[in-house]
Amino acid sequence: MIKLRNITKSFGALQVLKGIDIDIEKGEIVSIVGPSGAGKTTLLQIMGTLDKADTGSIEIDGVDVGRLSQSKLSRFRNQKIGFVFQFHQLLPEFTALENVMIPGFIGGMGRKEARARAEELLAFMGLSERAGHKPNELSGGEKQRVAVARALMNEPAVVMADEPSGSLDSQNKAELHQLFFDLRERFGQTFVIVTHDEELARLTDRTIHMRDGRVEE
Repeated sequence: MIKLRNITKSFGALQVLKGIDIDIEKGEIVSIVGPSGAGKTTLLQIMGTLDKADTGSIEIDGVDVGRLSQSKLSRFRNQKIGFVFQFHQLLPEFTALENVMIPGFIGGMGRKEARARAEELLAFMGLSERAGHKPNELSGGEKQRVAVARALMNEPAVVMADEPSGSLDSQNKAELHQLFFDLRERFGQTFVIVTHDEELARLTDRTIHMRDGRVEE
């Protein structure tokens, strides 16, 4: 599903990634762990096509993303990759339902189809009763589940999450962790999760350890 070869990245004189090779299989839930400054988030952003590597190649679902034009890359990202961030990044002026629908609109989905898909996802998250509420009316755990629903809107092949449970209390954290496995079973997605949470890392199918810009064997 994902193949990274010789990924390097520098910011000025600082080399953050030093030749990363990773293979992730379809349907795997993989965690990426390591100390602060190891390069985890930079790697996730490059893997998610939000940033470009200095060298190396990235293949996602059989597509060499480095060969795509900017417009085709944006379309590929919208269709194939879902993102979940630590602080959910919901748009405050929109309801939960509207937030979930937005990636569908960007991808050209009609309003009726987008609404039906968003309602299905919110129901799966146990949030049907909260669909009309804006983010400031939702709890932290509810906001993050809305963010996960939004990530799944276009049925992406891969969901990439950066510290998704970092801002949650222990109960909401446990529920979110279980949710990833429920989603994999229901929708078959591949998950790549950057985390400091040792409990989450232990639950995943495989843990990739990073230190000083390299993958530790």
